[in-house]
Parts: sequence; structure tokens; C-alpha cells
Amino acid sequence: MSESIFDPTEHPHRRLNKLTGEWVLVSPHRTKRPWQGQIERLPEEQRPTYDPGCYLCPGNRRAGDVANPNYESTFVFTNDFAALLPETPVAESSPSPLFEARTTRGTCRVICFSPRHDLTLPLMSLEEIRTVIDLWADQITDLGQTYRWVQIFETKGAIMGTSNAHPHGQVWAGDVLPNEPFKEDREQRAYFEQFGSVLLVDYARQESERRERVVVENEEWLVVVPYWAYWPFETLVLPRRHVLRLPDLTGPERNGLADVLKRLLTRYDNVFETSFPYGSGWHGAPTGPGDYGYWQLHAHYYPPLLRSATVKKFVASYEMLGEVQRDLTAEQAAARLRELPDVHYRQRG
Repeated sequence: MSESIFDPTEHPHRRLNKLTGEWVLVSPHRTKRPWQGQIERLPEEQRPTYDPGCYLCPGNRRAGDVANPNYESTFVFTNDFAALLPETPVAESSPSPLFEARTTRGTCRVICFSPRHDLTLPLMSLEEIRTVIDLWADQITDLGQTYRWVQIFETKGAIMGTSNAHPHGQVWAGDVLPNEPFKEDREQRAYFEQFGSVLLVDYARQESERRERVVVENEEWLVVVPYWAYWPFETLVLPRRHVLRLPDLTGPERNGLADVLKRLLTRYDNVFETSFPYGSGWHGAPTGPGDYGYWQLHAHYYPPLLRSATVKKFVASYEMLGEVQRDLTAEQAAARLRELPDVHYRQRG
């Protein structure tokens, strides 16, 4: 019997995530199996431009009876239920290494992208998205003077666990590197020490040459489904030049970023013609003293939807006990996103 030839679109294999040093199991043959599992309810598509019951809308009151200003663009405030606090007392040392706790200090803010309750980033204009990008950069500049790590992120959609449909994100700043950026710092440093070049700069160049996983691009930016992607339609947003942090971006690069984000997020919504849920965020070099020339700015987008607007990917028991696993290959996901139109399905015609 002749030995079969390996086909990455048909045969199980593992891919190394170069940013974390962890492996991903890819099982493309499983996309053929029927689905009899949980099906989510579709979220309400039509929302008012202003919701009197929304604590993020202009002029409405939040926890503690604090009134929002009647803002007309973006709006930032300290989270009323912050996960990090600036004045946390020092934790006592444990007599056992098995029960260790350490004090962490920081602050958390909420960023409202727009006064309109019914908008999401792909439905905003390029100018409005650029304003959000500038705000992200300003927050990193401000909080980076005090804290080592400033995490800009967005949780979009009820399936992802967002508590409010108003277009918003958050920024959490803390005095230590969280687990994910800690792994990325370790792997980028190791790559630089071995090869003398920046991991994600090399990666972006090779992805641009290969064309297999490119979704959208322009002169300043490249968006790919990363080779090691875990989530079904996961993407990585990369600048074409070496940039450490969001505040370092030039005006043209910020305009270019607004362009690729609008085109990417429009494609997400067009996949299943629904407001696509995701978790996303920016990773840049840690703030404060230190030589972080081995770092490269990038953004992660992690959408959970797999088969339709109502079927998402679940983190299964094997993934909790063994290693993460995906069915759709990165190349298949990129091709599907790439072929979608730039015009949002709600704005056609």
C-alpha cells in the first residue's frame, strides 16, 4: 500500500505560534462533521441612535448617579467598577510557595467610540475611526507615564460577554506585564537574539510575499489570518514598518489604520451578515524604561463565530486539558474573508 501525501487542508497537524511559543492543533477534516450542538440567538440588529436606558449614552446617568456629559465625539471615563485600583495595599507574603499572591496596582477606563448607540466601528466613517485611533494613542501616552503595561481592548457582542451594546472599548493599565504580553515579550526577545531582526517585521514581509493568508492591506498596514490562528476567523493587524507603540504612528499611518480596520470589520460583518462579535486589542512594547527594540506593534482580533451567525466555537475539554485546536485552516479562513466585499451588508444599495 502506497503512503499518502500530507495535505494541510485535509490532515491533522500542529502549528507553532511564534508569538507565544505554544502549539495549535489543526484538524481541517472536522469541518465536514454535522452540527447538533448549541445554537445562539441572533442579537437585535436594529438599535436606536439614543437609548435612555443606556449608561454610556450622552447625558445619561451611570453607577453612583454620575451623569455623562453630552459628548459629541468620543468620551473617556474611569470605570465605575474597575478591575485594577491605584491604591491597593501590599499583600502579605505567604509562608508556603503553593499559596503565593502579589499586589498589583493600576486603573481602568471606558472609551466610548461614538455618542450614537446604534453604531459599531465598521459603520463609522474613516474620520470617526481615526478619532478613536488618536484616542487610543493618547491613552497609552497618558497612562504609560505611570504604568508598565497599557492594554487597549474591545469586547464586542453578547456572545463575547459584553454588558452594553453601545460602541465602546476599554483601557486597563497595570504595573506588571500580564500573561499574554509576557509570553510575547519573551518570544520576540528570543527571536531577536537568535536572528538579529524583529519577529513580526520578518513575519509581515513573508506573509506579504506568500499572499496565502492576507485579508486586506494598504501601503502602511497588512492584515492576515496568522499561520498559527486559533479562533476561526482570527486576524493579526501589522504595520509595514517597525513601530513600537500606537503613539509612534504618523498621521498617514493612522489614516491607513482607519482604512484597514473599516475594511476588515466590514468583512467580519459580511461573513454571516450579522454584527460580528469579537475580542480585540493592541499589543505594543511595554511602557517605561528599557530597550524594547525587538518589539513590534500589532493588534489581535479573536471572533468566536464558526459555522454561522448562531454557531460559535467552544473551548472544548481537550483544549483545556491538552492544547488549543481549530478546524478551519488559516488559509481557508483568509480566503473567505478576502473574497468578501468592502461594502457593509447593511449599506448595500
